[in-house]
Amino acid sequence: MTDISSLEPVATFCGNCSCGCPQLFVDEAAPAERRIVITDDFGQQVQMSADQFGSLIEEAKAGKLDSLAIV
Repeated sequence: MTDISSLEPVATFCGNCSCGCPQLFVDEAAPAERRIVITDDFGQQVQMSADQFGSLIEEAKAGKLDSLAIV
């Protein structure tokens, strides 16, 4: 697990509270396959490559994740 205390957050998903919202980081010191770090508000994290993250973004832009969003 990556120590995120030294990483600069790229995006915060929520930000409307102080409950430890999910965040997105880029860890330039990590191996390429683990450079993108997403944390949740329970202290867990997911690490992935920039290519994998790009695929996730493409799927979201195409609307393939819309059914998962609770609005």
